[in-house]
Amino acid sequence: MKTRFSILIMGLVVFFFLGSAKPTFFPEDTAVVINKIKIEITGLSTVGKYNCSNTFSIKDTVYVNSVKKNTFNTDIKMSNFDCGNKIMTKDLQGTVKVKKFPNSTVSISDIKPMGKNYKCRLNFFITDKTLKYKDFILYNTDDKIQGTLSLKFSDIELEPPVKMAGLIKVKDDIVINFSLYKN
Repeated sequence: MKTRFSILIMGLVVFFFLGSAKPTFFPEDTAVVINKIKIEITGLSTVGKYNCSNTFSIKDTVYVNSVKKNTFNTDIKMSNFDCGNKIMTKDLQGTVKVKKFPNSTVSISDIKPMGKNYKCRLNFFITDKTLKYKDFILYNTDDKIQGTLSLKFSDIELEPPVKMAGLIKVKDDIVINFSLYKN
């Protein structure tokens, strides 16, 4: 009788220890608090490089590897981009048809850890086109998460600006860098 009682107690102890342990095969949720976003559009023209940027504050939390809220959506006011030159800023706004399409939208979903960085799905809605990237890499640093899109104006069915009877031409290739700053 003592042996059965000892085995029962030992079994309960083992059950409680194993029952309260977290399984190691389920990755842990990670919360990333975002407080600011910076988006830069860079490219080349026949007169040199250009850089247009838009920085704005936002408060949001992204849960990595979670079913809680594994999506980050933000609207980008296209009229808030600044190219450091009024004419270039106006050209960018005309190119992306800011009066007809005042906002672009970035949606990041299915965020999973990949070593130190993250892998996700990225949808980028600009003008009336949506660009979709399945295994997009977000690079993680101490103060921000950042990603880079290389595309062409023609990918979103836009014409690069041409000025002064063709003397100044913007190249078709553009790079969009975005940084999500952490708290």
